Amino acid sequence: MSSVIDILTAHKSERSFTDRPIDDAILDRLVASAYRAPTSVNSQQVSLVITRNAEARGKISAIAGGQPWIAKAPLFITFVLDMHKSQQAMAAIDKEQIAQQSIESVVSGATDIGIALGAVMTAARAEGLGIVPIGGIRRDPQAMIELLHLPELTFPVVGLALGYVDEPAHQKPRLPLSTFRHEERYSTEGLKENIAAYNQEMVQHWQNIGRQDGESWSESVSGYYQNIYFPHVLSALLKQGFGNEK
Repeated sequence: MSSVIDILTAHKSERSFTDRPIDDAILDRLVASAYRAPTSVNSQQVSLVITRNAEARGKISAIAGGQPWIAKAPLFITFVLDMHKSQQAMAAIDKEQIAQQSIESVVSGATDIGIALGAVMTAARAEGLGIVPIGGIRRDPQAMIELLHLPELTFPVVGLALGYVDEPAHQKPRLPLSTFRHEERYSTEGLKENIAAYNQEMVQHWQNIGRQDGESWSESVSGYYQNIYFPHVLSALLKQGFGNEK
């Protein structure tokens, strides 16, 4: 069995899955890894929605912009920011929850979601599964909310497609470690030069794996971030009861 460090540093986002089902015992262990993950002030503001139904996975694939691996993978997990539970807990003792009105609640909840997501991804790979996290569910969050019957004060932050790998992906190069690790204070020294070198490395990477249409990192990230990436997130958050901080 691979060590945890080996699993983490060998990460690849897999997008080719067989139709082999995932055993219930394995799924239970994956869920447990997120269930026991830490949450801010023990708020337990994370819930998981498991989707195995093929028709539902097809709908999620369409919501996420037509990503076929969502429909192909035998299992999809939606990680939900959940302040509905804490609201109900407070109502039980005649207290009113107002924390959801602040942007801090979204930041805190998204942080806890990220911790749970990382736990499940690591556990899944330890079980011999491939994974790919799916932020595309935020492309139409209201559709996800309706599909999963999410109550007020919940929000679908990210999804995860899981399955047994058919054609393994290639691990992508990263920006130099010096752009990631900072000692004592953030350093921008050499950043432009590192980005220029990385752009060339990414183009070469795509060519090496037979992708002649591969873009540089600057071009790739521009394709997303020169626009408001998912413009319906704020309206869906407000409709679910988040925000409105004074």
